[in-house]
Amino acid sequence: MTDTTFGETLAALAEAQPDSPAVTCAGDTITWAELDRDSNRLARAYAAHGVHQGSYVSIVLENSPAFLVAAFACWKLGAVPQPLSSRITPGELRAILQLVRPAGVVGAGTAGSLPLPPGAVPLPATAEEYDCAPLPRAVSPSWKAPTSGGSTGQPKVIVAGSPALTEQVIGLARLLRMPQGGAVSVPGPLHHNAPFMFATLALLSGSHVVLQPRFDAKTLLDEIEAHRVRWLYAVPTMMQRIWNLDPAVRDGADLSSLDLVVHMAAPCPPWLKQVWIDWLGGARVFEIYAGTEAQAATAIDGTDWLARPGSVGRAVLGEIQVLGPDGKQLPAGEVGEVWMRRGPDAPAAYAYIGATAQTRSGGWECLGDLGRLDEDGFLYLTDRNSDVILVGGSNVYPAEVEAALAEYPGIDDACVIGLPHHDLGAVPHAIVQCAHPLDAAAVLAFLRERLSPYKLPRSFETVGHPLRDEAGKVRRSALRTERLTPAAHDNGAGHALR
Repeated sequence: MTDTTFGETLAALAEAQPDSPAVTCAGDTITWAELDRDSNRLARAYAAHGVHQGSYVSIVLENSPAFLVAAFACWKLGAVPQPLSSRITPGELRAILQLVRPAGVVGAGTAGSLPLPPGAVPLPATAEEYDCAPLPRAVSPSWKAPTSGGSTGQPKVIVAGSPALTEQVIGLARLLRMPQGGAVSVPGPLHHNAPFMFATLALLSGSHVVLQPRFDAKTLLDEIEAHRVRWLYAVPTMMQRIWNLDPAVRDGADLSSLDLVVHMAAPCPPWLKQVWIDWLGGARVFEIYAGTEAQAATAIDGTDWLARPGSVGRAVLGEIQVLGPDGKQLPAGEVGEVWMRRGPDAPAAYAYIGATAQTRSGGWECLGDLGRLDEDGFLYLTDRNSDVILVGGSNVYPAEVEAALAEYPGIDDACVIGLPHHDLGAVPHAIVQCAHPLDAAAVLAFLRERLSPYKLPRSFETVGHPLRDEAGKVRRSALRTERLTPAAHDNGAGHALR
């Protein structure tokens, strides 16, 4: 039997439940029939602008039904959607487009929107004038190509290894315990890999996807009740903002429809995990650990977590091992680098554009995390990649911020580290080497032209000594430890600009 394309799956769902809601965002709802028809029209508009099978299409839209209409328009042509933030800066967009060379960009290049670099083709977000009839069958060679900042400060694109064929990706929905039908809430930004993936899998499963323009804790609880949401995706920052609501508001919410809360993207503080398990019950709290690359993944529910506090679970996709500095597998309980693979003979789970994977023979890859395995194969992460700062579930790569700071006149060098934050988990802190005092407002204005808002340093300090050793290395972990020690501040280790 021929595998079903994403477009064919949507057409079948539209025929089965044409007037039922498919996507809702802030009161704006489109039905299954509208999602199917509108994406047919938009696909023809894209084709008229030169998009064809295998083309990349960059989608620069806010969370909305239009975002998913654009994605399905890509899949119906056999093109590859490449989600991007609607708040991306011109410089960041230019760097990504130079890597991907998309056939077109949706949501930029029009009046009043983000300007496009020379040569980039703007694509429409709506196309009422085009025919809404079904299109010829086409298969996208990859079903998604999200972006991430590289550890070198340069962006990278992570091209999924699976084509846009429902049977080849729907197993992920089962691993995630997604329902077939009902409502699924995905309040995160669709330009991030996990929300885009979960929204797509939910639609392919026949579920009504409920989005938010921007996350709001009280509104989310109201939406769970109003739409009888069965499955919710959250990052720990969202979980903490919900928990910080007035207890009367939080406890008064009707969450009886909710079967599962799935969280990932950042470490969840143990106290927060515990209160959510106490609130909803262990069976309704489910954690996933995986990279966008998806070489492997672990999962654990709240009941197992209570028996193994701190674990992120056992492998449910691919294989995981922990290796020492000599590359040898470590015994249970010993901390080392976490290495992953789909299997010894499995096809590649992804391909990079603009980066090179850290690999070992046998198909093993490492994302830079440290951890240990227990005797039963449960993984415990002891540290994230020392360079990456997780800001509310979003990766901020210090090298990118440091490169922008280095462009500012008068700054000799800079080191960016993550410091704890009560709401976002961590925020960037910039240590700046310079000979003269700096104007914090001017530095921030300079950076805002080069970086997205979540990447901006929340605090600064200046130092007069070199930040790097003779080999050009900077010890971020040591610098971070010093700034978390009260004595360091008492001894005058720099001064805050803001």
